[in-house]
Amino acid sequence: MIQVFSGITARNLRGAIHASNLYSAQDMVPAEGNRSCSSSVQSTPEIEKKYVHRVYDAIAPHFSATRFAKWPKVAEFLNSLRPGSVVLDAGCGNGKYLGFNPDCFFIGCDISPPLIEICAGRGHEVLVADAVNLPYRDNFGDAAISIAVLHHLSTDERRRKAIEELIRVVRRGGLVLITVWAREQEDKSLLNKWTPLCEKYNEEWVDQSSPPVRSQSATLLESIAETDEDAGVMKQADDRLKKCHDSMEDKTIAACSNTDTDEKETNQQEYFVPWHLPFHRAEIGGASAAALENGFAKKDEKKGTVVYNRYYHVFVEGELQRLASGIKNTAIVDQFYDKSNWCIVLEKL
Repeated sequence: MIQVFSGITARNLRGAIHASNLYSAQDMVPAEGNRSCSSSVQSTPEIEKKYVHRVYDAIAPHFSATRFAKWPKVAEFLNSLRPGSVVLDAGCGNGKYLGFNPDCFFIGCDISPPLIEICAGRGHEVLVADAVNLPYRDNFGDAAISIAVLHHLSTDERRRKAIEELIRVVRRGGLVLITVWAREQEDKSLLNKWTPLCEKYNEEWVDQSSPPVRSQSATLLESIAETDEDAGVMKQADDRLKKCHDSMEDKTIAACSNTDTDEKETNQQEYFVPWHLPFHRAEIGGASAAALENGFAKKDEKKGTVVYNRYYHVFVEGELQRLASGIKNTAIVDQFYDKSNWCIVLEKL
């Protein structure tokens, strides 16, 4: 089940916008999906649930503490907007861009309730929502931003749907800024610190037949269970994963085992990127203890951290443009490379 709403914070936006103008009961999208997209796109793959949603929930306070610097190009985009513009930040994280331009009204959403709690605590207008299923009315915002979000979506279909959603929720003439991690990193050594996903899964599947069969290794891909109810749901998910890998829908993972090493390195776009959570942060709420016990996280005694893996699909040059091309009523008005990110600005026609 996709998590669209776990709670809404819709304050008065300085008295300028009423919550009913954002969304209404009939506009809220059912958690099981909607008529505008297929169930395969709407349903969150297990790899995202485990290695994006649950990881960010676990590391939220530490992640937030490291996210304060504003990227110049994003700042330039936000400062270029007309006074009074309504700006929608899809995947707002800890809200570092919310309210950046004091002449605009900002509304943020993110899939992680702990990150949204941080934003709400800072007085921002925020809600929990999914990037592929934004809960706003059509043509509502004057602009939208998606900063370092699309690379956490595991299929082309979901990445394209997220772009379509950003276009849907802005008015005609509205602008959308999207940034994603580039495979062409300025610091090439970073790639050596990431785990190529095909290599990870080659270790864990007995063979690459379809459907694959899980080996009975001690290291299982389990996630943190916050409640007994969650534990039951996740056990069912893990049981399904042990039988087949169909839910992950990432063709790159299945295909990379059939290529030689040089070609893997050349074409590799799927990675686990580690997040090192210091021991003194990891004990908060006991979530990390549960993650370690389940094999969802590992200890790095040398660095004094608990290590979580985050899923990334890093983009190659031109890939973001190809995803956006052909989307109805959309024009590419700018594209650039900035701080190891591919970036694009779209206009709704």
